[in-house]
Amino acid sequence: MAERENARTLLGARRRGWPAAGALWPPLVLGVVLVLLWWAVTASGAVGRVVLPEPVDVVTTLVELFQTGDLLPAIGATFSAAGLGGLLGVAIGLPLAWLLVHGRWAGRAVEPYVAASQAVPAIAIAPLLVLWVGYGLPAIAVLCALLVFFPVVVATTLGLRTLDPEVVAAARVDGASGWRLLRHIEAPLALPAILSGLRNGVTLAVTGAVVGEFVMGGKGLGLLLTAQRDRSDTAGLFATLLVLCALATAAYAVVRLIERRTEI
Repeated sequence: MAERENARTLLGARRRGWPAAGALWPPLVLGVVLVLLWWAVTASGAVGRVVLPEPVDVVTTLVELFQTGDLLPAIGATFSAAGLGGLLGVAIGLPLAWLLVHGRWAGRAVEPYVAASQAVPAIAIAPLLVLWVGYGLPAIAVLCALLVFFPVVVATTLGLRTLDPEVVAAARVDGASGWRLLRHIEAPLALPAILSGLRNGVTLAVTGAVVGEFVMGGKGLGLLLTAQRDRSDTAGLFATLLVLCALATAAYAVVRLIERRTEI
């Protein structure tokens, strides 16, 4: 029994720790294959550099962006907008999910509007936010929040609705209710679902920040993409898009790491 318990403890520690090295190989191998295919297509001359730049051109442009000092401030501005919008979306989404689950009449009244909010494209909401909030960071953060809160609401609602009713009933018998029930029973048990929604939300926050910068101004990567588009800098566009992908992947990985550390 002791050996079995030690094995479970070790397995739990591995799950909560950093991903195994073997888990990193598949995406790395796929990335190398895609870059080689990219290089083969461009080297063959089948596609012009204006349409598809060579990988070395993209890397060179990326280095130049770092050296000129244009890239790091843009990354900081986009990350700030996405982070602020993500926090705002979570702050709205978590209480709203609890209301949908526990507020019988309020949940029925609000849920159709939550679903309908996703029918309007983000780029269509942006001009209205400019009129209501103005240009710059506040409006971009609100746009990010609108994109983040929906996956958080859906995942959290699912997590709360699928809790073991016997566990909840036993907690109520012991006197847990309201805030105590949420803190000690509902939130810990629903945490995997909440983090799953947050993983989707953080990537959408980066998308919302860039879309907002396209329409509502700002000093982030969206502005850099606009300038590169206007001068037909394809290599620059690819370089900036790679940075965006890296930013979204890093945010996703952080949430995934937290999720692994909370697994039992």
